[in-house]
Amino acid sequence: MTQPTDPTEQTPEPTPEPTEPEAEHAEDGLDLARSLTRATAGATPKQRRRQRNRDVPRRGRVSGAHPDDRDPQPLGGEVSRLVEERGWELSLRMRGVFARWPELVGDQVGEHCTPESFADGRLVVRATSTAWATQLRLLLPTLVRRLNEELGHGTVTVIDVLGPHGPTWKKGPRSARDGRGPRDTYG
Repeated sequence: MTQPTDPTEQTPEPTPEPTEPEAEHAEDGLDLARSLTRATAGATPKQRRRQRNRDVPRRGRVSGAHPDDRDPQPLGGEVSRLVEERGWELSLRMRGVFARWPELVGDQVGEHCTPESFADGRLVVRATSTAWATQLRLLLPTLVRRLNEELGHGTVTVIDVLGPHGPTWKKGPRSARDGRGPRDTYG
């Protein structure tokens, strides 16, 4: 019959095997300096710099003579990175088209029509007269091709041509809100 073992009893831990005693270091540290010198004696200067750089934290280092990410960057590169990250490429190209409109469509056509807006491939152009609106509608295929050459294939899919703004009858600060304007005095 086995006797119950006492839970408070501990089993003896195995003793570790004897290892070589650690070398004693002199208090002046010359033995450490000698061992480091021996370890790096065969190394090239480049290997020694690498060994030193491993011990120095990266954050505190200076860039030195070679270009680095931490060096000042040209403004153009940073602006183009910002434009790319924000997805402003198409918007900026369209603003360039708006600015160079007479150059792209010709001086005579550019004098009589102006681009108003661009969204989802649809360009809205306003003409100064109905005759110029009709003329512009006849030139639409050529205009779409020319704009897509400038902006990239498929950027402009539709051009809406609007005639001139209609006259407004609102004159002066005391006009009547829902009034018919000058027509209400006839008869």
